[in-house]
Amino acid sequence: MIIKNLSSKGFRNFSGLEFSPAENMNVIYGDNAHGKTNLLEAIWLFCGAKSFRGAKDSELIGFGQQKAVNSCDFIFGEVEKNAKIIIEDKRKAELNGKMLSSASKLAGNFYAIVFSPTDLNLVNDGPAVRRRFLDTAIGQLYPIYNEKLRSYMKAVNQRNTILRDLKFHSDMEFLLDDFEASLAVNIKDILKYRYRYVEILKEILPEIYGGISGEREILDIEYSSPISKDLPVENIAEILKLSRKEDFITGNTSVGPHRDDLDLCLNGAKVKNFGSQGQKRSVCLALKLSEAKVLKKITGEYPIALLDDVMSELDQNRQNFILNHIKDWQVFITCCDPSNIKGLKNGTVFEMKGGNFCNITVK
Repeated sequence: MIIKNLSSKGFRNFSGLEFSPAENMNVIYGDNAHGKTNLLEAIWLFCGAKSFRGAKDSELIGFGQQKAVNSCDFIFGEVEKNAKIIIEDKRKAELNGKMLSSASKLAGNFYAIVFSPTDLNLVNDGPAVRRRFLDTAIGQLYPIYNEKLRSYMKAVNQRNTILRDLKFHSDMEFLLDDFEASLAVNIKDILKYRYRYVEILKEILPEIYGGISGEREILDIEYSSPISKDLPVENIAEILKLSRKEDFITGNTSVGPHRDDLDLCLNGAKVKNFGSQGQKRSVCLALKLSEAKVLKKITGEYPIALLDDVMSELDQNRQNFILNHIKDWQVFITCCDPSNIKGLKNGTVFEMKGGNFCNITVK
């Protein structure tokens, strides 16, 4: 897919931005706080997801503005489309002039992947960050997955409530049988999506990482769960029942997709424990670029790639890979130091200042 034009008014520091990007590599550089990341954030919202910076909708409206309006003309599956996002008290969205029931309904109509400095936490932080990576990636491909995940978390919270109430009403334990039967079905559904996604990722990730690292190490990924993908629903319910004693003490459900993890290993050693900072950064970037390849494999469409401050702390070989070896899809890279992009062979460079473009160079 390709963005043809983006307009933004009242969003962050954009008073009236008009942006017609190149169809290949787009580099946006400039000093901090002038709008580079705001641009990527505006594009990302068309996926139907919330801000990748964790901002509330109200924080996306520019100072002194009543509302923000972003409009995007893009090509999806060789068909020209338009999407519009209006942010007032909450986000609303239109697709081809038709108002959607919620902004999240844009999911499946616009694909993008985003890499930001906070994504370095994919390796360093706990399992929740890696689960969120999986859930966001799968949710773009299969919007129904988001509904299954919400249903699952609702059931988990209900089970937790019963567990805590058992301290005062021990005769309520029979209620857990019904919740666990329902929970087991949800677990089976979610794990089906996650295991399948990781199997595809496993085919793509080593090649992407090899390109970034110069083939110096082998990267492997595994989905880590005490529940195997082939386990019947009845057995999953039995696992939940066996965990009741421990869960009664903590008041929380200890097994299920909300506790699973991704194992990332370089040459058989866990990256989190043994990887250097450069290796960890390369692994995180490889995960994001592999996410794009999975999207292409399943949908036939390359997503928009949004790479925020990706060039800093990368050596020249890795910078060269990012700038010149991502082919056939539209990429947006932000950076502060233009010297980081001196190796760019083919693309368009935009200088941003004060929420607008002051210089455009085509290479």
